[in-house]
Amino acid sequence: MSLRHIVLWRLDADDADTRALHAEELRTRLEGLQDVIPEIDSIQVGPNVAFPGANWDVALVSEFADAEALERYIVHPAHQEVVEFVRSVTKDRAAIDVPL
Repeated sequence: MSLRHIVLWRLDADDADTRALHAEELRTRLEGLQDVIPEIDSIQVGPNVAFPGANWDVALVSEFADAEALERYIVHPAHQEVVEFVRSVTKDRAAIDVPL
């Protein structure tokens, strides 16, 4: 069963400029994984553009062939390297995996 992996983050920075820089860096690093990790069928990352403070700051929507492909993505060294950066600039995370 194909899966859609959705992750939301709240950024840790207080000022808008730093938050924008961190959101863009998250997008660049995470979307760059598609060229490195073959299990990723699609990936899109973007900042929130409405209702700041009420909505989460950054969202990731990615798709995988099955739960095993998602697991290989999660433990892949390139993903783990990006996770280190993500954790350094975020304060909260929510995720869900839904069938396609």
